[in-house]
Amino acid sequence: MNQHSVEDILTRLESLGDSEAVEGMRRFGIRTTRALGISIPQLQQMARDIGTQHALALALWKSGVHEARIVACLIDDPGKVTEQQMEGWVRDFDSWDLCDQCCSKLFDRTPVAYQKAKEWAVREEEFVKRAGFVLMATLAVHDKKAPDSAFLDFFPLIEQEAGDARNYVKKAVNWALRQIGKRNPALHPRCITLAKRIKQQDSPAARWVAADALRELTSEKIRQRVQAKHT
Repeated sequence: MNQHSVEDILTRLESLGDSEAVEGMRRFGIRTTRALGISIPQLQQMARDIGTQHALALALWKSGVHEARIVACLIDDPGKVTEQQMEGWVRDFDSWDLCDQCCSKLFDRTPVAYQKAKEWAVREEEFVKRAGFVLMATLAVHDKKAPDSAFLDFFPLIEQEAGDARNYVKKAVNWALRQIGKRNPALHPRCITLAKRIKQQDSPAARWVAADALRELTSEKIRQRVQAKHT
């Protein structure tokens, strides 16, 4: 599939479309205006067949087709992704799944991932703000060599934005808090302390973020898993 054009790929995506799956996507809160109803495993296989192709990723993104944009995230080269591209793509996010795929498969591997996490976390647009916290969560999982200080820098933003009541934002704030807390034995108690502080905020959203995080981080299963990790 390496020699195929954007048109060929879009035709292939159209052939895989499933109207019933589109309905399922809608029920899960995914915007389906330009969605075809193709599963992530199918898109991942297509991306493997295509291979890493930066120019093709840019062209697929421009198509505006939901699944084509997910494929674009999967085939792009993080080393060639510019800040300008990231800013353009993040403004196009219109669904939580596109946001999460792009951040966890591409953006968190770019040299400016930590910078963008901080910048986007304080932006007003719902999916841009979500992207900031999704980056925090996925960096905590994927960037094995980062120092604890890189994640401690996120704490003020997590605390500050925990009161955002928008569903896709508060869930991402919660995700970031939990993933950082599960990263290693040093960050684990610090995240518990942060969650307890957030729980004192006069905000239902913040209290939910904190209570849900504490439920997981204080569980015996997670305690044992974290303690088994090397600092």
